[in-house]
Amino acid sequence: MALTFSPLHKLFAARADGIDLRDDLPAARISEIEAAMDRHAVLAFREQTLSEDEQLAFTARFGPMDPGRHLAVRQHRRVRPEFADVSNLDEAGNVAGRNHRRILSNMATRLWHTDSSYKKPAAKFSLLYCSATPDWGGETEFADMRAAYDALPDRLRAETEGREAEHYVHHSRATLGFAPREEEIAGAIPPVTWPLIRTHAGSGRKLLYLGSHATHVVGLSLPEGRVLLADLLEHATQRQFVYCHEWRPGDLVIWDNRAVLHRGRRYDLAQPRDMRRSTVEDRL
Repeated sequence: MALTFSPLHKLFAARADGIDLRDDLPAARISEIEAAMDRHAVLAFREQTLSEDEQLAFTARFGPMDPGRHLAVRQHRRVRPEFADVSNLDEAGNVAGRNHRRILSNMATRLWHTDSSYKKPAAKFSLLYCSATPDWGGETEFADMRAAYDALPDRLRAETEGREAEHYVHHSRATLGFAPREEEIAGAIPPVTWPLIRTHAGSGRKLLYLGSHATHVVGLSLPEGRVLLADLLEHATQRQFVYCHEWRPGDLVIWDNRAVLHRGRRYDLAQPRDMRRSTVEDRL
């Protein structure tokens, strides 16, 4: 059966049909998906039924998997340690209390970010699988950083070219007032720097690389750098650059962290939202 891609947004993102991700896909089919990712940056696969093992097997076809040991907050394990658990469920599979530590930590996913930008190598692809959705909310929004770069005003582009930002694992959560424990701070990986403007390895397109893990701009005062980051983020997340994915059970969405920002949206925390994310490391 032919693999087809149907646009979900005029700039990026597509629905992929004609494939069962449980199958032992040939290398040519994986290359086809990689090429579609270079073009679309976000691919949505509907009506999939994936066990944890099947999701991990599919993820591994795209490169080395992120082991998850760098996570800012120790996970309360409900899923295998290779996954990031972005559900609102506790270890027993029940809806967790609003003040459950992982629920509070996961609030940072509501901020615009790119996965693992606080380490090297950072994330290449993220694969998020949905098993249950609440009655309202819980969408994931994606913003195309390639299109955002293309549309940068000349003056803002000139201010940004050649500059780097520091990214730190605890910064996004601290923005929301979530204090890490002393052992988490002591065990955190050190900050890393990334250029604010990067070139995508697969497409050759320039893009903005920023988000809520970015603490400051190297070489600028803290206030001036944070204003620049805020201006870039405001520009990059205008509605014309954003695709909103409304989840259904059985959805698997892959996105390229080098090309898009993403954020989760608010939802009814009293209802289950069951999601697990596997991640592929970038090849530097």
